[in-house]
Amino acid sequence: MAEQVVTVDVQAVAQQLEAALVNKQTIPPLTETLGPLTPEQAYAIQTRWTELRVAAGERVIGRKIGLTSRAMQEQLGVREPDYGSLWASRYFPAAGGRVEVPRDLLIQPRLEGEIAFLIGRRLQGPGVTLQQVLAATEAVALSVEIVDSRIEAWRIKLADTIADDASFGAFTVGPWSRSLLHEDLRTVGMLIHKNGEVAAEGVGAAALGHPARCVAWLANKLAEFGVALEPGDIVLSGSLARAVPAEQGDIFVVELHGQPPLTVRFV
Repeated sequence: MAEQVVTVDVQAVAQQLEAALVNKQTIPPLTETLGPLTPEQAYAIQTRWTELRVAAGERVIGRKIGLTSRAMQEQLGVREPDYGSLWASRYFPAAGGRVEVPRDLLIQPRLEGEIAFLIGRRLQGPGVTLQQVLAATEAVALSVEIVDSRIEAWRIKLADTIADDASFGAFTVGPWSRSLLHEDLRTVGMLIHKNGEVAAEGVGAAALGHPARCVAWLANKLAEFGVALEPGDIVLSGSLARAVPAEQGDIFVVELHGQPPLTVRFV
């Protein structure tokens, strides 16, 4: 028997998520308080929330892709990734490979290591391929995404994380590299150290088999909403390793083979 589609006040839910962000207080899962939301309803909430933030002065500088690993897809019972917007106010530029992130800006942060793509030519789906992504990419870089959830205790289903801007919290990137773009990104290795101990490790293939395949998926998904990836957009292509919880005082060193490491300290 098919689940009944619930009626959603998109504006009210977007305002609820904004209040949770500003007040740094979690809310119960939307899929519990509202019912079984569809992905389309969840993206409508996310879009409206982004519109509210932009109207208040926020700037969208790219996109993030989530749920790119098979393990996470199986955990949430889905067959494709999701995406969210990157907010300029949550971008922390690295100086000399080091960056400090205020812990009190976030609610329940976890750190992920990823590969970022700098889009050089417009990518509009449908039908965008991995090869077209690589051809349209200006450069790639080691990136760190700090995922955060406005949903209490990370008790998320697919619609919860989609509505919640794909659980975006903050991000930084290392130096942009054109040479890395010509490496086999499937086999590029990553290490994440937390307070001097190895906390996670992964390879490029962890993200849908190839990070550029994630970007192709994004371009094709955005086409459903009449949106394209534009020159200058930053795209975080998905985590290469597990997300590691972060607290004040934690120091992370994230390494990608052949690239300068990124040191992230939570202050």
